[in-house]
Amino acid sequence: MSDSRLPTPCVGRCSTVFGDLVCRGCKRFLHEIVDWNAYDESRKAQVWGRLELLLVRVMENKLVIQDAQLLRHQLERRQIRFVPQLSPYCWAYQLLAHGARHIRRLDAYGLALQPAYGEWTLTALRDAIDEEFYALSEARRRQEAGGQA
Repeated sequence: MSDSRLPTPCVGRCSTVFGDLVCRGCKRFLHEIVDWNAYDESRKAQVWGRLELLLVRVMENKLVIQDAQLLRHQLERRQIRFVPQLSPYCWAYQLLAHGARHIRRLDAYGLALQPAYGEWTLTALRDAIDEEFYALSEARRRQEAGGQA
């Protein structure tokens, strides 16, 4: 991932204000949210790298990227925010986060479901992805904190 002027991962629904140590919106750790504006581009890229790694791990088990260029075109056409430097699986997550209720044909976006998820609704899939992504982020936070809760 290129580290050229990375935006904040914030999605505008921060749960750390309610006491969470991992944001349920962007999946960053509380201290990363607090310190984000003081981070240099290298540190921001490290945070984005962890988020990308965890999200791709979740996404590739549920979706197949058949045409990344088509996916990118559709995101741009619909003005859905995505970070071009990240994996197309991260782009697909943004698509589901913003359009799961409206999408009728995933192939029109260059995507397909993995066979095990072929009968799932996109809203159920989006919610399952979000829950798993959060669980992995929370586990990573605990690991980095030395196993503390």
